[in-house]
Amino acid sequence: MNNRNHLPTELIVQIFSLLIAFIIVHSIYISVIRPEADSFLQQEHEMMLADTSYVQKRNFYVVVRDYEQEACFILMLWALSIMTFKGFSSWQQNKLLDKDILKIPYDMPIAPEDTKSLLQKLNELPNNIQYYLIPRALKMAVQRFAATQNVHDAHTAMRDTCESEAQRLDTELSIIRYIAWAIPSVGFIGTVRGIGDALSQANRAMEGDITGVTQSLGVAFNSTFIALVISIVLMFFIHQLQLRQERLILDSENYCDQNLISRLRN
Repeated sequence: MNNRNHLPTELIVQIFSLLIAFIIVHSIYISVIRPEADSFLQQEHEMMLADTSYVQKRNFYVVVRDYEQEACFILMLWALSIMTFKGFSSWQQNKLLDKDILKIPYDMPIAPEDTKSLLQKLNELPNNIQYYLIPRALKMAVQRFAATQNVHDAHTAMRDTCESEAQRLDTELSIIRYIAWAIPSVGFIGTVRGIGDALSQANRAMEGDITGVTQSLGVAFNSTFIALVISIVLMFFIHQLQLRQERLILDSENYCDQNLISRLRN
């Protein structure tokens, strides 16, 4: 797998994961959450009519029943699926750290005339593994050493490859960071909508019927509450993924240093 194949694959994963997240969350909402919330609100309304001193209880289904909360859960599931895909890719690359890709004796120095056989071994790796960072960094270092016969140039080529990969991984996290930013924004949209609905029913509240106002204010506060909670949870997983990727870059550099750069001889 090369760069040209990698980007469409990731785009396809993002599109399908969004569709699957929407189908799963929306199915749960229309089959469970909204019917349960409507049933609970109806029971609470009957209790309040029967007893004017009755204090309405809070219910999980009512807290998450509105469209803004549904959108937040869809975005959360979408972001988690993308992070799972990226985390699995990092886990696969981490497995290479325990393998001897070059397959040469540990105490054997590497001279410029050995670069041809090393490149052949790297080119014989499966296509999907050749795309991973360690084989690419090793191949770039070997090619630079074969061209210049300079150890420092080979080390620089390896470092540049790792730094380029770090920048690429950080750039690809932009969609996840956007989702983490969008979730609180969706919650604030619910807040604005709820407050607007409450203000539009102010005349009914003045007449003594505050049911509509309280429900609208519930939409306002519940949407913000759910959005902020989801955002906190999502940011934790984002930082964990970023930490895993940064460790992959550092471990890959150390792998290349120990298995190739430190053994090069002019």
